[in-house]
Amino acid sequence: MPTTNETTAHRLVLPADANHYGTLYAGSLLKYALEAAYAAATRSVGSEANLMLRRVLSMECRRTVPVGSLVEIRGAVLQVRQCHLVVGVVGMPLSQGDLPWMDGLLGFVQVDARGLPAEFPTDVAATPVTSFWTPLLNRLAKTKTRGASAEWLSAGFGEQQTPPQTK
Repeated sequence: MPTTNETTAHRLVLPADANHYGTLYAGSLLKYALEAAYAAATRSVGSEANLMLRRVLSMECRRTVPVGSLVEIRGAVLQVRQCHLVVGVVGMPLSQGDLPWMDGLLGFVQVDARGLPAEFPTDVAATPVTSFWTPLLNRLAKTKTRGASAEWLSAGFGEQQTPPQTK
């Protein structure tokens, strides 16, 4: 088990990651965020982690990031439930006194060999609350984090049912 509850990732923004303006493409931004969040989640769960991205709860991008920038993304587990956890990610400011260039909340679920939700193999703890994570914890408190599967089940989709036909 790691001694820290945070994970830090660094990426060099390459031309292959850029859009037609020469800045970080949104798809690459999501990839960077997902990689950092997955690393934080996996480190928190331990060597027996078998995590699947469940949902992107929130993602904010505040400024462009030019090719050639070395970016730092911090990630930490902010919420833990029976088989689900939420990781917060923060793209650290590119210059002193600036806001983070991006931040987000990504939810992961521990799955078994069949790909179904399973309990974590060990106790997983959320990072201690500090002022650094407060903006994301506040956003998480306002975000609906449950119920999407139940909505699809009530619409007639499910393991034992045939999806409803459209007219």
